[in-house]
Amino acid sequence: MHFSKTYQQLLLALPPELRDNAIEYRKLKKLINQVVTELASLGFSPEVLHDVLQPADPTSSVPISPSEPQKHEQTSLGATSQSFRQVYYELNNVSDRIEPRLRLLLDSSDTDTGLEPSTGHGVASDSQTVARQTVARRSTVQRDVRELVIPLVSDTAFFELLVHALQCLTTRLAIVRSDFETKLHALARNISLSARPMSATASFSPSKHSSNPAAVNVHVPSTLFSAHKSDLYAWREIFQAYVEAEIFESHHERDRGERTVEDAEQRLDTFMQRMNDRGLVSGHALKLKESRQALQTFLQLNTFILDLRKFQTATTEATRKILKKHAKRTALPLAPALSSPFFVSSAVNTAAMILPVIPHIDDYACLICTSIAFKPIRLRCGHLFCVRCLVKMQKRGQGDCPMCRAPTVLSADRSNVDWALLNFMKDWFPVESRQKLQQNEREAAQEELEELGLDVRGCILM
Repeated sequence: MHFSKTYQQLLLALPPELRDNAIEYRKLKKLINQVVTELASLGFSPEVLHDVLQPADPTSSVPISPSEPQKHEQTSLGATSQSFRQVYYELNNVSDRIEPRLRLLLDSSDTDTGLEPSTGHGVASDSQTVARQTVARRSTVQRDVRELVIPLVSDTAFFELLVHALQCLTTRLAIVRSDFETKLHALARNISLSARPMSATASFSPSKHSSNPAAVNVHVPSTLFSAHKSDLYAWREIFQAYVEAEIFESHHERDRGERTVEDAEQRLDTFMQRMNDRGLVSGHALKLKESRQALQTFLQLNTFILDLRKFQTATTEATRKILKKHAKRTALPLAPALSSPFFVSSAVNTAAMILPVIPHIDDYACLICTSIAFKPIRLRCGHLFCVRCLVKMQKRGQGDCPMCRAPTVLSADRSNVDWALLNFMKDWFPVESRQKLQQNEREAAQEELEELGLDVRGCILM
């Protein structure tokens, strides 16, 4: 299938806000045909241009006089010919416009430039008229060399349409970016309201500095995750699955970086299927109406990012192909690459703005046992461990911090309890904190029995 048809089919599958700002590939192809016709009317068919614009053999080419102007931003290709000493294809930037032109260096002995239209061709083109005016205005005799500038009207229209489309797309994408970030901030607020911590309930009681660390308890009311309370753990599951999916970017050493559109689409489908299997898409696993609406918005924003990636790939490929087709059909040099208006990988970062709304348990893990560091003990060196791991190190006589080797372990006591972090863990990780507290109590009881020399294998029924 031709790229033109593939491009149109892809655009039909995209949202109107993207589709309506795509480059007009078919119209650009028609303008290329007009460029070919215009060049042919000037006597520069693709075959002729292919010969005269090719770099000449350095041993046979005539060097350009130093007095001739040579400061041009575009690449100029010279060639020798019976009529031309040098032929240049230039792209001049005039008032934010690209104006292509041919600049010819002729021998002054050449009386016929070959630009006059024959009577059999009918009407002279605009380029021929401008060329005759330009040669009368700019022709100079210097060392038997005369300069002739030929503006290319159809080629100017081609680049004007392409550049204008990209500029309009840049403006539109700036609006899309602003709208997207506004929706993202609103989504973060909605998720934070529907994933409330324990402090949102009247039963939460923070521990104080004057409290006895041994008497700290974690109360998890049965109504915390019931209707009209909180979807904290449901959203934590959603975010954990989203991080593991790595939909748009890989963080593995083997394939680190942005994923292809096909891979991202497959991973997004897998993620949405997983959410559906858990009853999250249908809303059965979410207690709050706000959570169900926020999840739909979250999935829609990720789908829009995928559509934007598709649009970026298609537009970039369309621009590349149309410039390549322009060079192939006209035999003119390949135009320089145009700047991309897209911002997907640098600006649209859903994970960075949404995931921090809900604290992740891995950020509050003990560096030794890797479970939640409850009750947290912060040593003088600044490193954090759970109380059970610290007690075990003290009983073994290990006085140095496992992280920095500072002698801070044996001197740690109740004053090293990080009460602010302890209350934070009780607030955001009530279930994990309670489980860790119960595990610590079982381990402490088991150690006491072992110190008394009692069998701790459990009761035996006789």
